Amino acid sequence: MWLLSRQAVFGSFIVCLCMLGIGLIQFPKLQKLLDSQQVTSLEILEKDVKAENLRLNFLKTMPSFGYDNLIADWVYLNFLQYFGDEDVRAKTGYSLSPEYFEVIIERDPRFLEVYLSLSTSTSLYAAMPERTINLIEKGLKSLSPQVEDKAYYVWRYKAIDELLFLGDSQASRKSFLMAAKWASQFSDEESKYVAATSLKTAEFLSQNPNSKYAQIATWAMILSNQVDKYTRQRAINAIEALGGKIVTTPEGNQKVIFPPKD
Repeated sequence: MWLLSRQAVFGSFIVCLCMLGIGLIQFPKLQKLLDSQQVTSLEILEKDVKAENLRLNFLKTMPSFGYDNLIADWVYLNFLQYFGDEDVRAKTGYSLSPEYFEVIIERDPRFLEVYLSLSTSTSLYAAMPERTINLIEKGLKSLSPQVEDKAYYVWRYKAIDELLFLGDSQASRKSFLMAAKWASQFSDEESKYVAATSLKTAEFLSQNPNSKYAQIATWAMILSNQVDKYTRQRAINAIEALGGKIVTTPEGNQKVIFPPKD
């Protein structure tokens, strides 16, 4: 027992030491990236992106000694800093989004809160929807309704990406059906709503695989989430381009007006 305790303490020490070392290496670069007053050349910024990519690759294979969840939490905080620095992202893009996503999926695929923001960043900002689908599929192998009661949302995110960014209505229909199947195992109002709307969308896609109505409904799902202003405007533009309209209710909420069903 004493030997196991020593090994646990030693493992914890090693993990903390590794993370501290990586953090110390990263800190000056983060400060440089986050300091909006500092004029940084594109060449330097690109070098910083390459260095961050190397760090993320290391985190994919670094021994965790049982602290996978801690690593996943720490990487997600780093992603939020990366994604939130709009000035630098405007110069270098969002190509590291899937790398953050992969580290987190490898370390903690049950971290449900990350799927929406990282799938949006990877598909919409980094323009890599195929990578998003692959990572979500990897995460779903560790999920089930018995493991996480809101895991059905991950199927919804997959369905949305498949329909809007890959144009694969049949794959999207199957994902919506899985979302409905998982959500139907719960009796709360939120789960029942997700089950009903997912099933309705799946049935509509089976009859109208190229439907603009279904695409508008899917963009409306994105609007219903807490998304950033860029994603919100992208969704509004797509809805209007497909023939829908966005109106503001007297209460100040935005409502989608659908065109006649095609």
